[in-house]
Amino acid sequence: MSTINKEKIIANCGHVVVLKGGTSSEREISLLSGDAVFQGLKRLGVNASVLDVSDNVVADLERLKPDLALIMLHGQGGEDGTMQGLLELLKIPYSGSGVLASALAMDKVKSKLIWQRLGLKTADFELLNESTDWQATIDKFDVAVVKPVNGGSSLGIAIVRDAESLKRQFEIASGFDSKVMAEKCVIGNEFSVGVLGDQILPAVELSTKREFFDFDAKYVDEDTQIICPAKLSEEKAQELNDLVRAAYESLDCAGLARVDVMQDDRGEFYLLELNTIPGMTDHSFVPMAAQKSGMGFDELLLAVLEHEQVVS
Repeated sequence: MSTINKEKIIANCGHVVVLKGGTSSEREISLLSGDAVFQGLKRLGVNASVLDVSDNVVADLERLKPDLALIMLHGQGGEDGTMQGLLELLKIPYSGSGVLASALAMDKVKSKLIWQRLGLKTADFELLNESTDWQATIDKFDVAVVKPVNGGSSLGIAIVRDAESLKRQFEIASGFDSKVMAEKCVIGNEFSVGVLGDQILPAVELSTKREFFDFDAKYVDEDTQIICPAKLSEEKAQELNDLVRAAYESLDCAGLARVDVMQDDRGEFYLLELNTIPGMTDHSFVPMAAQKSGMGFDELLLAVLEHEQVVS
């Protein structure tokens, strides 16, 4: 990108406010993402401020008067359409997906229902409640993944193999969200693919000694292996990209997002979930994939800002 184009993008941004923190269970990751993005914007020379979102968010936004809000709020209250709706009411342009796309992507059941309806592969699932026949559910799935319907960062998720463990994990997951689901466990390789508008970033392949890629594998373990670009044939890489593109477009997403996918032992891909506000920490997959495509962290932020100007 030429210096002239860079300066034009930055000038057109005006005052950018990074929204971070919030009150969801993913607050700590959001703080890290928000700080990283804010520091990157400052390095670029963007007129930027950062706001730790609280109950005073409306007054804070009216005081800061942003020309663009860069949303780095992970989880409920930031990634589920509520903040997007508030910003629309305040007539403040914001980054990423709109109200409906954000809400649909945040709700794993709603997004999976859409994908199933469109013929996009995703593992079978069912909602859990206190009246669930735990044994029947285990008999149906054999091995199940229990997870909060609304949530991220792998919080409250576990693999279970018996009825007692299923019920116990339902109770644990209920502490993260009022709705909990069980999904047939796809055993195999996990991939994470970043999308920025029309551009699909190189796929990241995840490897961990843990049973699955949980919170500690993502943010704590030093021996977690991140392979980028993923070890896929050209044909399978294209198949993965096509699935990711279809998932992104099916929910009417915009801007930066990340799609997580499992591949079983037969090589078939299954959609896991779509994150409309992917992490931007030093452990995050999207910045890593961008680096492999020739974009450093700051260049990635510049591309995000340019995309917001093109589509607005």
